[in-house]
Amino acid sequence: MSETSARLLSLLSLLQARRDWPGALLADRLEVSARTVRRDVDRLRDLGYPVRAIKGPDGGYRLDAGAELPPLLFDDDQAIAVAVALQTATTTVTGIEEGALRALATVRQVMPARLRQRVDALQVTTIDRYPNRRTTVDSNQLIAIGMAVRAQEVLRFDYQSPGAPEGEWLPPRKAEPHHLVTWGGRWYLIGWDLDRKDWRTFRVDRMTPKTPTGPRFTPRELPAADVATYISRQFKTKEQFPCRGEAVLQVPASEVAPWSGQDTMVEEVTATSCRVTMTAWSWVGLAARFAMFECDLELVGPPELIEAAHQIATRFQESPR
Repeated sequence: MSETSARLLSLLSLLQARRDWPGALLADRLEVSARTVRRDVDRLRDLGYPVRAIKGPDGGYRLDAGAELPPLLFDDDQAIAVAVALQTATTTVTGIEEGALRALATVRQVMPARLRQRVDALQVTTIDRYPNRRTTVDSNQLIAIGMAVRAQEVLRFDYQSPGAPEGEWLPPRKAEPHHLVTWGGRWYLIGWDLDRKDWRTFRVDRMTPKTPTGPRFTPRELPAADVATYISRQFKTKEQFPCRGEAVLQVPASEVAPWSGQDTMVEEVTATSCRVTMTAWSWVGLAARFAMFECDLELVGPPELIEAAHQIATRFQESPR
């Protein structure tokens, strides 16, 4: 690749990365003179890219959006990133498999032969950790919710609550939408529920957004350091394994917490007792996990856990001595 072509790729990449660029800053980033930047901008315009000059004390440039651009030019790192992203997109979003494959084919066609060879060599095999839990989400729903998040507008939506009688009419929910996230093959919306006055996590496949949206709001502070921390806390003891139970241990929480796993939640009840929530693949396995604590305990439930504990006790009582 010639020096000029490489510099044009770098210039185009910079213009796409932010809205406005002072001319002097572009020259500094590209390590060229301001005159060379002007010539390179003219070359991009000749290729069909709508680069607009910005008036002001320093002057600058902006790549206008919404115009019909010629095929994007990719450097090596961008080409690899696009190929990986499109090949792995279907592990987080269902219903876009065909679109992702067509997008990858389109991007591949506009690449030079050298980059096509590199992309073809990068065949990624994706393994879905939760293949039985993935749900199809309408892209229009995602767009509607995403626009409300970005505009900071109250979202009204119908919601199919689990366990609600079929055909029962429920009033639309109202929430301040804050973040769209994916977790375990599903899409979720984190928002402040205006009716319940608390943070809630809604499954997007159960939502039907309604128009128009509500008034604008000032975003509240998420009750966690970041989105990842918040969502992992929400599903820490709910989603990893099918069986979930609770017990009250007659031992301080400080003595249990250091030995708890990622799927264990420890809550202090008194200075000498704590409530422990754990999960497992089976109820017998979960009962056995609670039995490992060398202290008095009371199983809170559910009934399946208590029944499994009786099964284990009977099995030991009947074993040969």
